[in-house]
Amino acid sequence: MSGIFVSKPVMWAPGVEENSEKWLKGEETIEKSTSAPKLEYTDPLFRRRLSQISKMTVHVVHELLEKVGFDKDTKLVFVSFRGEIAREFSINKGIINENMILPAGFSLSVFNTPVALATIAFGLTGGYSAVYPSKGDFSSALKNAFAPVLCGDEEKIVLVYADELVPECYGVDSTPLAFAAVVSAEKTETSVEIDDFESMKSPEIFLKRLLEAGRSDV
Repeated sequence: MSGIFVSKPVMWAPGVEENSEKWLKGEETIEKSTSAPKLEYTDPLFRRRLSQISKMTVHVVHELLEKVGFDKDTKLVFVSFRGEIAREFSINKGIINENMILPAGFSLSVFNTPVALATIAFGLTGGYSAVYPSKGDFSSALKNAFAPVLCGDEEKIVLVYADELVPECYGVDSTPLAFAAVVSAEKTETSVEIDDFESMKSPEIFLKRLLEAGRSDV
């Protein structure tokens, strides 16, 4: 597969937030917590009931708009391994314990909820896709996300990744993390080329590759 150019990413994670350089150097570590961005720039009623993953997604899209910039008709591709898992767990408990589902909670539990909320928050009109990495391999999601640019259907897309902390009862070691970047077929002053897709097995590997390449190119 040919190379592709990716802008400097923005990230958010508990304990790291926007301090990507410190995280890259090992001076900051991601906390296993349910903390989330405060989203002061959104309406209080809008953010009141959002989950950790939705708040992280909305925040990195906002930061990408502010720090990197992209046209609001640019398509977004959202990637996640688990989506709204905490909310889904709460719904499952409601079914088991009370034999009922609250419509409001259910409407916010679907896989594409985080990216849909980001488009609503900032008036993005390019549409979006939601992608699940096949067999737990993040590189498969990257290939899917980058395909419209590589084949010429899109000049650029916005790549957004997010996963929240998995509820403890699942017994899964999880890392809450979100990041976003602009993907293009053309190089810019701040973008880096990615051509070794097969090695990008996890979001952390991909993010560190972008941050390291961006630091060395500056």
